[in-house]
Amino acid sequence: MRVTQDRATVLSRALSRAVHASWRWVQRKGAVSAARPGPYRFRRIGAGTRIAFPVGTIFGEPWIELGDFCIIGQHVTLTAGMMPDLDLGADPVLRLGSGVVLGRGSHVVGDLPVTIGDDVYCGPYVYITTMNHSYDDPHEPIGKQWPRSAPVEIGSGSWLGAGALILPGARLGRNVVVAAGSVVRGEVPDHAVVAGAPAKIVRRWDPEAGWQPPLRTPPPVPIPDDVTPEQLAALAGREAGNTPE
Repeated sequence: MRVTQDRATVLSRALSRAVHASWRWVQRKGAVSAARPGPYRFRRIGAGTRIAFPVGTIFGEPWIELGDFCIIGQHVTLTAGMMPDLDLGADPVLRLGSGVVLGRGSHVVGDLPVTIGDDVYCGPYVYITTMNHSYDDPHEPIGKQWPRSAPVEIGSGSWLGAGALILPGARLGRNVVVAAGSVVRGEVPDHAVVAGAPAKIVRRWDPEAGWQPPLRTPPPVPIPDDVTPEQLAALAGREAGNTPE
């Protein structure tokens, strides 16, 4: 009986390892890149850019441009147009700059231009869209009313926290921080931090005064009693960028 249980355990472990190894192989082979575009025909997919497998919903690829060295996580939706097989004209609709990171489960959905600058980092489940429901007619179900649309622009170097929602017409400047879960509409200036729903500016960079309000200083790290003055001096030298002699 014991021998049977041991064999079953060994077999179970072997099967588990085989399943996980097979899934890793599928993930590697299923990832989308310029060299391995799969069934997708993007307008452009830059060198070093990779869309992780399993992919999310993707359509309207002829109107989607992906810059170089982008990292697009699993289950990310990229759609140009309200539905597949539309003719959206001669110009691109979704443009991602180089070095863009889209976290797992994020959505970029546009029927009008969405422009994301270089080195924009998005946490998981970020939603960026040019379309929103309208409710002008009080007698018609909202889902059946024609949506309102406006272009979206996100400046280079920005960071969008997990679950952030970027609404139609939003224009974010350079190096903007969007706190997790925020809902952004309208214009956000360069070097600003926004938070809330709707998002409001909670901190800005002033060229003369620095960050306003000032950044919080982290609490001091307690020093153990057994640290010698020589060790403290060496540590201070490393933090200041000096090499102790």
